[in-house]
Amino acid sequence: MQGRNLFEYAVIRVVPRVEREEFMNVGVILYCSKQKYLKMVYTLDKERLLAFFKDIDLEVVEENLRSFQRIANGGNDAGPIGLLDAPSRFRWLTATRSTVVQTSKVHPGFCMDGDETLERLFKQLVA
Repeated sequence: MQGRNLFEYAVIRVVPRVEREEFMNVGVILYCSKQKYLKMVYTLDKERLLAFFKDIDLEVVEENLRSFQRIANGGNDAGPIGLLDAPSRFRWLTATRSTVVQTSKVHPGFCMDGDETLERLFKQLVA
């Protein structure tokens, strides 16, 4: 598989009531070591989410998603986690948690271009 690199991804989910384990996919995070690539994309369909769970605090959900985005991007504005290397940030973002914003289990694949793969996965799993 020359030219193709191993990547890992997880789906980002909003889980309004953790105890019910119902969720809505809102984004994807993709990490590829060979390409030094870590990126997250998301969209929040507020109407759909409110139809799914009318009492959810959309501001809290949006702030959590923005935090995930800052950590994926790395840097000082993402706090101490944002200063870690890309593999550590990916592992932190995809760690199992019982919060309103969660990720799926990590899935592997092969890609030639991280951006193309992330866009394809986002279209398949979220849009």
